[in-house]
Amino acid sequence: MSEQGNGNGAVGTAAAPPRITTGQPEAFGRVESTEPTAAPPARQSRKPIVLLILGIVLVVGVVVGVIWWLDARQYESTDDAFIAADVTQVSPRVFGHVQTVYVTDNQFVKAGDKILEIDPKDLQSKVNQATAALDAAKASVQQAQDDAASMAAGVGQAQAAEQAAETEAKRALSELDRFEKLSAQAVTQQQITNYRAAAESADANLAAAKQKTVWAQASVKSAESQIRVKQADVEQAEAVLHTAELQLGYATVRAPISGHVTNKAVQPGDYVQTGQALVSLVPQEVYVTGNFKETQLDLMKPGQDADVTVDAYPGITFHGKVDSIQRGSGAAFSLLPPENATGNYVKVVQRVPVKITFTAPNDLPMGPGMSAVPKVKVR
Repeated sequence: MSEQGNGNGAVGTAAAPPRITTGQPEAFGRVESTEPTAAPPARQSRKPIVLLILGIVLVVGVVVGVIWWLDARQYESTDDAFIAADVTQVSPRVFGHVQTVYVTDNQFVKAGDKILEIDPKDLQSKVNQATAALDAAKASVQQAQDDAASMAAGVGQAQAAEQAAETEAKRALSELDRFEKLSAQAVTQQQITNYRAAAESADANLAAAKQKTVWAQASVKSAESQIRVKQADVEQAEAVLHTAELQLGYATVRAPISGHVTNKAVQPGDYVQTGQALVSLVPQEVYVTGNFKETQLDLMKPGQDADVTVDAYPGITFHGKVDSIQRGSGAAFSLLPPENATGNYVKVVQRVPVKITFTAPNDLPMGPGMSAVPKVKVR
């Protein structure tokens, strides 16, 4: 209690605050209560309501959790998944300078459409040379056939001469036999000698005629062999011409499949080599490669339904099916596969690529490398 001075310089005490009484008679040694008054009955009545609400929330949470678990256990999902496609590399089959490029980046082309054209002048020259060689080979065949025909005629003449010589030899032998059977008074020894010489001469002429026939027949066989050789030359020349024509046709590079042009790396005037990758074609048919953990594959099998979401198209769910499961982890087929037989070993859950195909086509632009999240129903 502080002291204060009054106006006359006297010191007095400060006025005490008014006392609060409870309306009850004062008792000996009573001390006034300074504790707060008790809570109103309304606040106490709200505690059971709060507990009831908390209980309901807890029950609902448990029910929702159980429902979620029962639903979630039916699916296997991974965010390590990407859109993939069987991309085709377009390469020339001949070398040369590019004359014209018919496509642009991201353009859709159909199978058989022109991609580019290589300058065909050198290839056309080879076609002309092959054509000339084929004409020359055909002329050689014709000449060989004419020679064979002429030799065949010679065979006929030789056979006719042989026939005549054979007739003459028979006649001379018959005359000799006839005169040898006559009596010594009817014929002289000189006559018999002359007829014997004539028969021997006829035999010699017959042998010579037969030899000419053999030579003529051998010449015909040789000519026929030359015809076959010349015909083989014609076939070879035709093959060379066909190859040259194919090479000329390869100067126009066409799309082997339908798809979108990507990774175009060619311009008019470029010199390209055989097999050089110039353009990539991404087909319309894409699929998903999901790298699932090996512990997620026990119930997964081809044919199961799958829902796929693509990061590029939020809010859209695509439907598909499991197509196949790779026989081996992705690490096993990497450039540097792990060598677990050496050094310290730490077991790591491996991931296995799973191919998921879409069940319905779509017109949305999708390409390899786009992120996706597949969800496979395994139960």
